[in-house]
Amino acid sequence: FPGPFTDVVTTNLKLRNPSDRKVCFKVKTTAPRRYCVRPNSGIIDPGSSVIVSVMLQPFDYDPNEKSKHKFMVQTTYAPPNISDMEAVWKEAKPDELMDSKLRCVFEMPNENDKLNDIDASKPAPVLNTSKQDGPMPKSHSVSLNDTETRKLVEECKRLQAEIMKLTDENRHLRDEGLRLRKVAHSDKSGSPTALALRDNGSNSLPSLLVVIAAIFIGFFLGKFIL
Repeated sequence: FPGPFTDVVTTNLKLRNPSDRKVCFKVKTTAPRRYCVRPNSGIIDPGSSVIVSVMLQPFDYDPNEKSKHKFMVQTTYAPPNISDMEAVWKEAKPDELMDSKLRCVFEMPNENDKLNDIDASKPAPVLNTSKQDGPMPKSHSVSLNDTETRKLVEECKRLQAEIMKLTDENRHLRDEGLRLRKVAHSDKSGSPTALALRDNGSNSLPSLLVVIAAIFIGFFLGKFIL
């Protein structure tokens, strides 16, 4: 019986009558609850044969457990007039009975056999498909991902442009601040106009840094929310 044994496994047993008389047969097993035999008894004409289906019921297979299940095919020549099969077996003498014994063997498929079965079950690839079918439509989730990606790229480009613009303004303000510091150092009189210009130049730098920090924070928050 080939595994796996998660479903019914059927093995056929062929019985042939090589004699010139009718033969009665009967199939017995040491584990009648584990097997279903059809037919389990009958008559074989001279020179004919019959197929007996032996169906093993599902069970939990243990490879370390040796199988002790056995079958016995018992036969006897049929009397001229057969009216009751049970009476034939009851009235048969021991020296008129013939029997053949069979031992059950359980075999699990190899890993290579499993791989071959899996490959055989896979659908064959379709080649040279008609152009009339057109391209395969993209799934809704893929379209959403592409849209979100484009939005992020455009947002990054816009932020980069603003950062470059703010960097140029920062450089300009820094140069202006340096120039004002030079003017303040050269102006020993400490006029109110020079002091006011120096304060404006120094106060513009922190404000610019706050703006840049706010832009970066808004970019990252927008990315996680999307």
